[in-house]
Amino acid sequence: MIERKAAPATQETKSELVFTKKNYQLLLISIAIVVVGFVLMMGTTDIYDVRKTLIAPMVVLFGFGFGVYAILKK
Repeated sequence: MIERKAAPATQETKSELVFTKKNYQLLLISIAIVVVGFVLMMGTTDIYDVRKTLIAPMVVLFGFGFGVYAILKK
C-alpha cells in the first residue's frame, strides 16, 4: 500500500493582513464620498434639479470608483 506522510503539526502562519492602514483610510473616504452624494440627492425641492439629476449621481459613482481603487491599491 501507499504510505502517507503526515504533515508537521506546527505550521508557521503569517499574520499579515490583506489590507494596509492606508487601504482602510481610502475606503472610509470613499464611503464618505458616497454618503455626500446621497445627501445631495435628498430634499423636497424640484425633482428635476441639476444637483439631483446630474451632480449627485456623478459624486456617488466617483465614490464607488474611489472605493474600487482603495481595494485594489497595494
